[in-house]
This record gives sequence, structure tokens and C-alpha cells, in this order.
Amino acid sequence: MDVDPDLIPATEAGRERLYRQLTAERKVLVVIDHTTSPAQVRALVPATPDVLLVVVVSGPPLLLEAERVAVPPLSDRHAKQLVRKVAGPEHAARVKARLPGLLERCRGNAFALHAEARLLTHGDGEGPGAARAPGPHAVPPLGSPRPGARPDAGADHPVRTAAHLASLRLGPEALRLCRLTALGAWPSVGAGIAAAAAEVHEATAARLLAEAADVGLLDALPDHRYRFRPEIRRQLAETAAAEYGLGACADAVDRMLGALLALVLPAARAALPQSWRTEVPAEHEPASPSASTSTSTSASASAVDGIAVLAAEVADVARAVVLAEEHGRTDTALWLARSLWPLQLKAGYWDEVLPALRAAARLAEESRADERMAAALHFQLAHCLGETGQWERANRAARAAVTYERAAGHLRGEASAVELLGLLSLNRWAYEEAHERFAEAESVYRRIGPDEDGASDLPRALALIERHRGRALRGMDRLDESAHCLNRAVDFFAGRTGAPPEAYNQARALTDLAETLHDAGDDTAALARIAEAETLLPASAAPHRAYLAGLRRRCEAGTAAR
Repeated sequence: MDVDPDLIPATEAGRERLYRQLTAERKVLVVIDHTTSPAQVRALVPATPDVLLVVVVSGPPLLLEAERVAVPPLSDRHAKQLVRKVAGPEHAARVKARLPGLLERCRGNAFALHAEARLLTHGDGEGPGAARAPGPHAVPPLGSPRPGARPDAGADHPVRTAAHLASLRLGPEALRLCRLTALGAWPSVGAGIAAAAAEVHEATAARLLAEAADVGLLDALPDHRYRFRPEIRRQLAETAAAEYGLGACADAVDRMLGALLALVLPAARAALPQSWRTEVPAEHEPASPSASTSTSTSASASAVDGIAVLAAEVADVARAVVLAEEHGRTDTALWLARSLWPLQLKAGYWDEVLPALRAAARLAEESRADERMAAALHFQLAHCLGETGQWERANRAARAAVTYERAAGHLRGEASAVELLGLLSLNRWAYEEAHERFAEAESVYRRIGPDEDGASDLPRALALIERHRGRALRGMDRLDESAHCLNRAVDFFAGRTGAPPEAYNQARALTDLAETLHDAGDDTAALARIAEAETLLPASAAPHRAYLAGLRRRCEAGTAAR
């Protein structure tokens, strides 16, 4: 719809509003392909008669109030046309020889026809698997069973048949990698996860994934990632269990979970190096690279832009939380969810991380995890719920975080959770209530002794409280006091008081100061603070950049009016 990525709202509700604005009073055809649940569709159902929504579903129809249009299999005539077009005229002789069996196997399924037509372009014994595995591992002619291979339980399913035939074009190393990687049901697959599954180097995994995509077992995505189609993934996972045994499959899943955790925990630390919420305990420090992984994994995890690493992996991390729970790896599930904190705080990935946080907070309660872990996850959940406007649920989660922190005797955590309650009040424009919460949080912080846990974080924590008090005071129309608090916060995060500078928090404090100056009628000074803040925010901070753009427009309008 030609919307700049930086201007797409961070919340689902905001995106729905924008979608309806863009389609209002227009004649639009919207097509949603690869639909798997009604939740993907409901927000896009048209509210005007000139918008037509087409939902494409494979398998049983979804429970939607819609006219069902059955899509029959391709006729033999159209199936032949598709195969000839994909294979090309240079393979006409091979198409002619294989066509009767191909049509019978595919039964008009367009994907299966396309996949097998692509395989015809390789020729017998000319695919990547054959070129790599001569002699006893040579690829048999298309449609012939591999000697000693187990029969495919889903051989009568066109897509499974196409996947089985595609797998015959791969050598044993690539096929094993695909089967084991498919066990995770990952939204997308990168070389790191695949390398861990098959115990190979990342460079080898990247090559094998590309070969699997070349024969149609995987679909290529941007940034050197891939995805399995659901039916193909199920077939590969089932074959893995039959070929290698349940123990080997469970070990592969454990390795994939471990590799993902080793990637995202250091990335979270790199994204928020000053925050105690991203501290990595000794048992989760990344191990030195083994023969099964490439050094590029640990290098990318410790990169300066940890947000980029987390953003690339967020969907897989959300899946991994569920997968880890299913495999009894409670500790792994909880730490995976903990790693998402920088992504929700600094990049606005609230909708993406919310399911993982809900699952992890529930798991922390059910597994009776230690109070500090449970508190941290409820804190993250409360923050995410608040950012998406679910105020009552956010308050319940934040109060739970306070309770857990008090039970643990963790003053720093208790003060931070009380502070979050204040932020939730602030976001509801309950400014006096918010100010009281911030005062309470400050009093808890100041109870931390010089040798107690959190003492080293105290100056930074108090600077954040100063910033939030400034925001509450602005809402109470106490603008001089607000500016005083916010200027002190800016000085701290700019490094003017001896603390290490923090560009992100300096930018946020400058934004708040600009708001106060705008309310006081000093739009010229406000615009200067906005310009300074814009230079400090990274490109990944899209919601905050969008907010600054709106504030700039308000200040410019105020200047023009005066």
C-alpha cells in the first residue's frame, strides 16, 4: 500500500486503523495467501462494499462469514501447460517421457506440478545431490525409490510426493540437515539453527540449505533465510523420526534451542549493556565455538547492533519458548523470553513478543521458578501489555512483578516494578497517581545500601526516575519543575555528570523536554531539542522516530502561528 516502513504503527490496532484509512472510499482487491487461522483475517475484513477480500486457504475452510469458492485441481490440459512452461522448451523431450506419471502423482496440485517440473530441468543424475555424491550415492532416476529407503507414509499426497522426489535429488548430508531442522517447526530457518541441528559448520549449513531450496524443499526468504511449507515440513519431520530415532531427534531440537539461546542472550546484552535486565548468568555465557558451529555465530551475537540480531530472530524465539516448554527445558524457555527485553523496549516489537511473554510468565508460575525470574518476566509482560493499551492486564502483571520482587528481597527490582506502575498510570494520563508511584519507587531505590545488589545501578535508576517525574509534572502543568527534572536527566544520559553516555535515553529525555518546552510556548527551543534527539536515535527505533516527527509538526505549526 506504499506506506514507508518507518510510518507503519507498532501495534496491531494502529495498523488496522491505518489499513481502514487507506482502503476507505477506494476500490481495492486484497488477497491473503497461505492463511492458516481466522486471526490472520479478522482485522482485514472490509467495512465498505468496494473492498473485496480474497482469503486463500489450503485444507479445511476457516470459520469465516464468507462465500466459499472451491478451487478444483488443475485439469490435465492446464497441468501440462504449467509443466511445459516451468520446464522450458529445452526439456521438452524429458517432459514428454515423464508426463503421464507426473500427472498421475500430482493430481492437479499446482505446487506439486511446479516442483516436479523444476526437477525435470535438472535431468536424471544432474541435480546438486548427484553432482556431490557419485558412486553409491548417485541420485536415481526421477520417481524411482532410493535403494533401501523407507516407503513414504504420505506417498499418496501430491505435495508429499513432490517433496519425496525432491529429496532424492539431495545427498545424504543435505537431506539429514533438512529433516532435523524441520523438527523445530520454525517460522524461518537460518544457517545457525540448521548448523546446530545437523552438527555442521554454519558455512556448510548455508550451502546445504541453498541446495535444498534449489530442488524445492525450502522456499528462499530475504537475508539468507528459508522456510518450509507446512506439509513438506511435516513429511521431513516424520521421516526424521523414522530414520534416526526419537532420541536423536530430541537431541537435535536441544541443540537448536541451545544455539538460539547462545545467539540471543549476548545480543540482548549488546543492545542494552548498561541494564541489569540483560545480565547473562555464568551458566548461560556463550560457550567457545565447537566443531559443530561457526565462529560467526558468537561474533554476530556480540555485534554492536544487538537489536538487529534480535529482530531477525524474534519469530523463532517466540516459537522456541513454546518448543522449549514442550521438551521440558523450562530454564531455556524463560531465558529466551528474557532476551526479548531490548526488542520491546527500544524497537517497539510489542505484538511480536507478546505471545512469548505470556507463555513464559505462565510457565514461570507453573514451574515455581525463582522469584526474580518470575518477577522479570511479569515485568516484561506488563510493559508489553501497557504499550498495546491493555491497561488492566498490564497493571495485574506489574503488581505481580512487585510481589515477586518483594518475596525475593530484591529492592532494585521492586523499585523498578513500582516505577512501571507509575508509567502505566502516566500512559493513562493519571498524572498525580503516576507522580506518587515515582516518588514511592525513588524511596525504595534509596533504601539500597552501598554494598547491596543494585548499588552500582542507583545513579542511572534515579536519573530515569527524574525523567519520569518530569513527564508527570508536565501533565500536572507544573512546567518549570518538569523542565528542571528533564534537564537533569538529559545531563546524566549525555555523560555530563561522569556516568557513561546513553544515546537512546538521552534522546528520550530530550523528547520529553521538547514536549514541556512546546507546552510552555517555546517552540524554537523545542525544535532544537527534537533535532538533537533525532541524531541520537538508531534507525531501529521506528516508533520513537515517528513520535518525534509528529512532535516536530506540532512545534512547527506553533511557530508558524506565532
